Amino acid sequence: MKLASILFVASTFATGLSFGQDVEETFNGTRILNGHSTETIKARILQFRIEHRFGDLAGANGGLDNFFGFDQAADIRFAFEYGITDNLMIGFGRIKGTGAPYNALLDGFVKYRVLRQNKEKEIPVNLTVLGTSTMSYAKAAEDINLVQSYPDFTHRLAYSAQVNISRKFGEHLSLALMPTYVHRNYVGVDDVNGLFALGAAVNYKFTKGLGIIAEYYPTFHDSDLRTDLSNSLSAGVEWTTNGHNFKVVCTNSRGFSETQFIPYTYSRWIDEDADGSNVVGQFRLGFSITRNFNL
Repeated sequence: MKLASILFVASTFATGLSFGQDVEETFNGTRILNGHSTETIKARILQFRIEHRFGDLAGANGGLDNFFGFDQAADIRFAFEYGITDNLMIGFGRIKGTGAPYNALLDGFVKYRVLRQNKEKEIPVNLTVLGTSTMSYAKAAEDINLVQSYPDFTHRLAYSAQVNISRKFGEHLSLALMPTYVHRNYVGVDDVNGLFALGAAVNYKFTKGLGIIAEYYPTFHDSDLRTDLSNSLSAGVEWTTNGHNFKVVCTNSRGFSETQFIPYTYSRWIDEDADGSNVVGQFRLGFSITRNFNL
């Protein structure tokens, strides 16, 4: 209730403002790396997105035999996203899925920008709220012990809600916090339906169009459950030119959407070898490309 009250007051406050001296491009584009940023698409802009994650770069499943992951596709997403207003956007996409446990996913989201960092109005941060959902339309597994058996249609659905807060410091440095709640309607006996994560990110821009980014999503849950899973940790480079935004990412996550990469990251940057020694683990390269169209 406290969070709902804060967001309501903030939304009411923001609506009445004329945003002179807005701080623009805290993060270039609507995504940080795996997760969303506080940025939204401007009104009447249609954006087409292609996102790709390759196979393991190193570890037992990577290396030269698999050409460092380029012979494989961990996940692929195609999507259209649209700015209804400068502060409200929606998106719809199709995700290949990682097979752990989901394949053949449709995803959708709504994102609203409540506050925009503004020097003149002394608004110190950007704040957006985000709601996402995914649905698997894959054929149900015959083994009733698997999550993919989907006894009911609602078991195919997962949701997430996020409050995304960012601030730009000067011309080069931006920071973000992304408290996120994920709920999956159907999980295994060693898992939990609801999961909280506190994402964090940093962006350093060398120029207006070129920067480096790091992003981390630690999760909080019963320590006796989900012992084989890891936290999503990513680093990348981005650049923007001529209406395109490019990101190249190195991440231990395989999937897209908050309902996937937060609860279903199994890989580790540093893994333990059979003899107990620490070795370079299971991470992968990926990229995203966007193109905007004026409607």
